[in-house]
Amino acid sequence: MSGGQSPLQNRVTPFGDVVAIAQRGLFIGNRGIIHDPATKTLTGRRWTTKAWLVCLLEYKGRHREVMGGRRWTELFFLDEAVALAAGHRPCFFCRRRDAETFRAAWKNARGGKAPLAPEMDAVLHQDRLNRGLKRIHPIPGPVGELPDGAVIAAAGQAYTIAHGWPFRWTEQGYQAARQIPHADGLLTPPSTLLAIGAGYRPALNPDLENSHF
Repeated sequence: MSGGQSPLQNRVTPFGDVVAIAQRGLFIGNRGIIHDPATKTLTGRRWTTKAWLVCLLEYKGRHREVMGGRRWTELFFLDEAVALAAGHRPCFFCRRRDAETFRAAWKNARGGKAPLAPEMDAVLHQDRLNRGLKRIHPIPGPVGELPDGAVIAAAGQAYTIAHGWPFRWTEQGYQAARQIPHADGLLTPPSTLLAIGAGYRPALNPDLENSHF
C-alpha cells in the first residue's frame, strides 16, 4: 500500500476472514486462486484448495506482484499463531524445516505414521470449517494451560496465548489483556493444537515474544 491507496482485501483474521486492513504481517500464504488480477479484488470464493499454506514473506529473492497473477492469491497474517488459528499449516516448499517439524509433532501427538501433506489438509479442512463458516471448538482444559500460540474466541474477539497471558488480536496488532471474558471456544484447530502441544512452536509477533508482565 502506498500513495494513499486503500489496502487490498488480503489480511487474514484469526477467524479465517479475509479483510482489507493496513496491518503488517510476518507471513504470507494462500488458499489457491481467489482473486481477479484485473481488479485485484476477491471473487466470491474464499478457497479453491484444501491446502491452506503459511509461507515466508521472502524466499530466495523471488518477487511477486500482489494479486497481479493467477497462480495463487497472496494472503497475509500478523503472525503464525493467527495463520494456524485460521486453519493454515506450514508450507513444505519454502518452509521445509518448519513443515517437517509440524508433521513430526502431528505424528507424535496422534500416533501412527507421519502423515502426507494432503492427509493433514483433509483433517484440517474438517477442523476449520462448519458449513463454510469458521468452526469453533471446545477448549480442552483451562485457558491458562493452553500452549503459547493457541488462539481462543471470547465475546467475539480473538486472543492469542503467550507466556500464559491472553493478547487480543486487533487491526492495529496485539493488545495485552490481564483477563478475558468467558471464553467461547478454541479457534486453533484441535489437530494443530495437538501438534503445538507435542512440540511445534509457532512464530509469534515480536510484540508477544518481547512482552513482560
